[in-house]
Order: sequence, then structure tokens, then C-alpha cells
Amino acid sequence: MTKVLLFAASGQLGQELLRALAPLGTVVATTRSGQLADGTPCETADFDQPDALAGLLDRVRPDWVVNAAAYTAVDRAEQDGDAAWRANADTPGVIARWCAAAGVPLVHYSTDYVFDGQGTRPYREDDATAPLGVYGASKLAGEDAVRAAGGRHLIFRTAWVYAAHSANFLRTMLRVGAERDQLRVVADQVGTPTPAALIADVTAQVMQHPSRLSGIWHLTATGETSWHGFAEAIFGAAVAQGILARAPQVEAITSAEYPTPAKRPAYSHLDVSKLESDFGVSLPTWQQGLERVIAELR
Repeated sequence: MTKVLLFAASGQLGQELLRALAPLGTVVATTRSGQLADGTPCETADFDQPDALAGLLDRVRPDWVVNAAAYTAVDRAEQDGDAAWRANADTPGVIARWCAAAGVPLVHYSTDYVFDGQGTRPYREDDATAPLGVYGASKLAGEDAVRAAGGRHLIFRTAWVYAAHSANFLRTMLRVGAERDQLRVVADQVGTPTPAALIADVTAQVMQHPSRLSGIWHLTATGETSWHGFAEAIFGAAVAQGILARAPQVEAITSAEYPTPAKRPAYSHLDVSKLESDFGVSLPTWQQGLERVIAELR
């Protein structure tokens, strides 16, 4: 039976991976605290201490490693670069080198923030990277470390991730939308909202694919919208499903009107055609993805 070691099993993506990977065999879950989101005890793995992970890997001896751990506080990373670099670059490198030496394939996740957002068509995997901040730079360094290790790797770049649980844009909008009549949301950043459940389901599908491919793939829903467009769609769906009594008015603003410590890419639509053709995967539109998550919330 296949044994999968899953890092960050209590995170937004990790919780969905626990569900999606279960049919593949035994999932050995790890979290920083040694507890899953529901309080169940599990293995402890602290990405602030990369050197301690080799012992865990030696003891578990997995057939696959899936790394859903990351430092994702984009703005805080600007002041806390060392911690971001440890979690997003150094530790993935340690894991990847162990996997390469043991002949164990590694699944690792990256981000649209490796691009500068100046593109005029959806970004392909081989387009030039140029991160705008510490978060994107540390994630790009993680990709490089995983590739340099020389083992079989599946790096999935994704974007605008959300779920019916955890802290994310959708949950924030539903909370604030219930409290206020009017909101201001940025309309000049364009990308693709992507459910964590979709990423997890596709990961499980690809892990069972007979090909022995190694590389980077873009994994998001399809289509594109702005944060303002996503907010309006969230409220429309939430009212239709009876989650909200009424939709607040959503005012479109520019990024300049909502300054943040870290600069965001203005355009980060990722081209997913390579993933679809290499693995025979069919990806939903971002609107279909949203409908499923809202239905789950209801």
C-alpha cells in the first residue's frame, strides 16, 4: 500500500489533501503543532527547523512526499524575510534532497507571485519569472531548490486559493459582507480564484497517472477576474444560496487606493493547458469552483 507523507496537513490546502489523498493508501500527516485541525494528534514537523526533518523522513520512509507547507503572509514577509526564506526555500530544499537520494517523488506547490504581472496573456510555465517581493522570491527559490535536488518532482504553481474553511478572501468577504452595507475592493489585480479542494483533487489524480513526468505545471481553475469581480460573484452566490440575506454594495478601487507593504502582480492569470494535456485533467471555470465551495458552506 502506498504511504504518503503530507506536510502542513492542518492548513487550507493540507486539510483538502488529507481528504483527497486518503484513497491512495496511508497518509502520514504532519503539522507544526503535532495536531490536525480537528485536534487529532499527528506527526510534528517544524519548517523553522529544516535539519530536524531528515529524521522524520528516515523514520516514516514514505513512497511519496507532498509538501503543502509555506510561509504565505505576503505582506509580513517583507519584514520577516528570514522566516519566509526558511519555510519556502531552505526547507523544501532539505526535503527534496532527501527525496532525490531515496528515489521518492515529491509534490511541491508554488505561486503566481513568481511573475511580475506585466504579462498580456496567461503565463506559461516557461515564461520569465520576476517576483515583486520577498514572498514570491522565496517561493521561486524553493522551486529552484526542488529542481536542483535532481529527483522526480511535481511542482504545481497555483493562485488565489480559498476554501469553505481556514482564513481566505471568500471567508473574509462573507464575514464583512454580513456586517456592512458597502465595501471597497481592488479591481486592477486580475487572476484566477482557485478552490483548495480542486488543487487537492488534481494532485491525487496526477499522482495516480502512469507517466513518470517531472517538472512545473500551472494548476488553477480556468478564466480570470479581479478581486472586485470575485467579491461580487461571492455575494451573488451567497445570496442565491441563502447564506447572506442581501449583498453589500462593492465599490471598485485601485491598488494605489489600498496600499500594502508588498507589491502584488497586476495580472497573474496562469495558462493551465500543459497540465490538461500532460495528465488528461479537465479543470472547471473559477465560477464553477465558487459554486461548489458556496454549496459546501451552505
